Amino acid sequence: MYGGRAAGTRVSAAVLGAVLLIAACSSPGDGDEGKGTGGGIGRQPGGSSPFWVNPDSAAARQVAALEQAGKPAEAEQIRKIAEQPTAEWISPENPEEQARGFTEAADAAGRTALLVLYDIPHRDCGQYSRGGAGDGDAYRAFVDAVARGIGDRAATVILEPDAVLHLVDGCTPREAHEERYTLLSEAVDRLTALENTKVYLDAGNAGWGDPDRLPDPLRRAGVERADGFAVNVSNFYSTEDSLAYGKRLSAEVGGKPFVIDTSRNGNGPYTEGDPAERWCNPPGRALGEPPTTRTADPLADAYVWVKRPGESDGECKGGPKAGQWWQDYALKLAQASPAS
Repeated sequence: MYGGRAAGTRVSAAVLGAVLLIAACSSPGDGDEGKGTGGGIGRQPGGSSPFWVNPDSAAARQVAALEQAGKPAEAEQIRKIAEQPTAEWISPENPEEQARGFTEAADAAGRTALLVLYDIPHRDCGQYSRGGAGDGDAYRAFVDAVARGIGDRAATVILEPDAVLHLVDGCTPREAHEERYTLLSEAVDRLTALENTKVYLDAGNAGWGDPDRLPDPLRRAGVERADGFAVNVSNFYSTEDSLAYGKRLSAEVGGKPFVIDTSRNGNGPYTEGDPAERWCNPPGRALGEPPTTRTADPLADAYVWVKRPGESDGECKGGPKAGQWWQDYALKLAQASPAS
């Protein structure tokens, strides 16, 4: 149910090189925190967020295109997205180069890269973001490549959205369960062994009906050795509800902290239409709280934008393929949101 780079957007070495060059040129110096360069997206967030803003994101390119087209009002709306740090979804094509490029660019800006690994075998149970590594060995190679690319640079990794939840809801084939637990646990160990990497294992969202079934699967997947877990990834549940959900899970997994995806939860969840697809490109949603480590609860390490606002959830409600930029939807999200 999640769209990102892993759902089909490729990252070329040339693009990564350009990102690094732009980031290095626009890194804030003394007294320059929060300032842009020219009309582009060069500024980094203020002191409440340690995460990196990609100056070559789809949203940033959209801002430039709208400005060139003489549409400054629309450009300013999309800028609400482009100037916030959002996650980079690592695809299986050249994962080491991607991880290295993003973390080097973030390091040049004095920031932390926020990365998502979303390549587990049997991913998304055949839905809009179906796919994933062909087998366990391919997944291990993917994780190892990402780890090599990160090296000793700062990174925060959101590990495998939906992977644990789909073990519990019966969506993942029974014969794949033991392997998935093993692969997730090994990935936690490989990534947390890196000097400056934090790992948050995905743990569903506040709308899931039976959270009491999650603690044991989370433990089997390695959450107690991770830095914590992530909630509301690519979903729309309010920050208040997500905090309550996260605290309930935390109490069952050794008091682990968590992060909340607030990227599109400004108006809460959609409550109309087919309940099975309320999560997919719902109308009337809004951007949520900007990424920050200043949260409403000490157990919440950060509010983060894991889902990249403006990218489709899948081919529903008129949307393009999962992970593709959708200008009309991005504009509606931004227009429904106050200025950052």
